[in-house]
Amino acid sequence: LRYLSAWFCPYAHRATIALEHHADLVSYEWVEALGWEQRNDKNNVTGTGKEWWYHWKADELTRSNPSGLVPTLIPLDEEGKPNEEKSVYESLITIDYIDALANAEEQQRLVPSDPYLAAKCRYWADKVNRECCSPYYGVLVRTDEEERMENFNKLVSGLKAFSREIEKNGDGKTFLGGDRLSNTDISLMPWAFRYYIFEHYRGEEYAIPYDEPELHAYKEWFDNVFSLESVKRTLPDKDRYLEHIGKYADSSARSKVANAVRRGVSAHEIEDDKDTY
Repeated sequence: LRYLSAWFCPYAHRATIALEHHADLVSYEWVEALGWEQRNDKNNVTGTGKEWWYHWKADELTRSNPSGLVPTLIPLDEEGKPNEEKSVYESLITIDYIDALANAEEQQRLVPSDPYLAAKCRYWADKVNRECCSPYYGVLVRTDEEERMENFNKLVSGLKAFSREIEKNGDGKTFLGGDRLSNTDISLMPWAFRYYIFEHYRGEEYAIPYDEPELHAYKEWFDNVFSLESVKRTLPDKDRYLEHIGKYADSSARSKVANAVRRGVSAHEIEDDKDTY
C-alpha cells in the first residue's frame, strides 16, 4: 500500500494505528501528503488577521481522493505500481479495509467475524466519532465561550456513554475486553490521546475529569490502549502537536474541518462544496 497521510491528522492516525496493528501482515509506504503555510486574512474569513492554508497537497492525493483528504490508501498492482482507481479513503472505512487485507486470526481482527459484534463495533465507532471526536474541534475553533463549553460537555457526555459501555464487557481494557483492539477503540484513540491540549489552550475547566466515577472505566481503557507497543509507535510528539494545533485554537486554520465548524456544523458534517478553501 501507499499510505497518503499527515503526521498531525487524527483522522489519518486511525489508519496508522490499524496499519501498525497489522504490521506483520500488511506492508505500506508512508507518504506525507499535506503541508501548511500562513497567509494574510484578506477577506476576514477567520477574523484573526491571519489564516493557515494547506499550501500543498500531493498530486497523488488530489488524483486519488476527490476530497483531497487523508488518510487515503492506494493498493499496488501485480507489478508493484499504485492503482489509484482503487484508492480507499474515509478514516473509519480505511480501518475496516486494512483489517480485511490482513485477514488475521480472530483475536487480532479489528472487525469481529461474529455479525452481532461487528455490528456493535460499527455502531459505537460511528457514535464516538460523532460524540467524542467532532466536538474536539468545536472546543478549539468556535470563538464563543458558551459554544466551546457546550461542545466540551457534549464530548465528556460521549466519553461517559463509552465508559458505561466498556464496563459491560468485563475488564474494561478495550471495547471488546482483554487486549483485543477493535475499530471502535481506534475510532476514539487519536482524539483521546490529544485531549491534553484542551487545558493548555482553553484552561483548567476544559481538562477531562478522569477522577469522576463515570469515567473510571474510560481511564482504565485509556491507560491500557496507550500502553500497547503497536500503538505507542504511532503517537506524535506532544509538544510538536501542541504547537501545530494552535492554528485551530486561535481559529486561523482553514482546513475543511475548521471551515465546517466555523460555519456552525460538526466536523463530521463537512461538505466539499461548502468547506473548500
